[in-house]
Amino acid sequence: MLRRKSIVVLVVLMLLMISAAARIQKMRHISTGLWGGSHISMKVGAKSATIEYDCANGVIDGPLVIDANGNFKLRGTHRAEHGGPIRADESSEGRPATYTGSIKGNEMTLTLKLDDDEPQTFTLEKGKEGELFKCK
Repeated sequence: MLRRKSIVVLVVLMLLMISAAARIQKMRHISTGLWGGSHISMKVGAKSATIEYDCANGVIDGPLVIDANGNFKLRGTHRAEHGGPIRADESSEGRPATYTGSIKGNEMTLTLKLDDDEPQTFTLEKGKEGELFKCK
């Protein structure tokens, strides 16, 4: 009787492990390299991404995971820039940001959301340079 229960427990544990492994395999990551579009350029590394806008920049830290449908929701920071020198009373810390979007083939739709600000949406293409007009 004890042996039969042990076998049942072992089988259940194996099924749970297989199920967890299948879920992990479904998770993909954003392809590393350059992604660019109008007013945006993003460099994706293995564990983070840096984003340049015309007059801002951002960072996404942590695993850049997308689901089986190519959708993502990631957290990071966003820093506004301006022309001229940095003011003495300016903070170098960025604002918390949420980056959501989707990837279909070599095209990414990225939406930046900051607190109560209106979301900004960009279209990026894998391997393309961004078209930026930096603040001066």
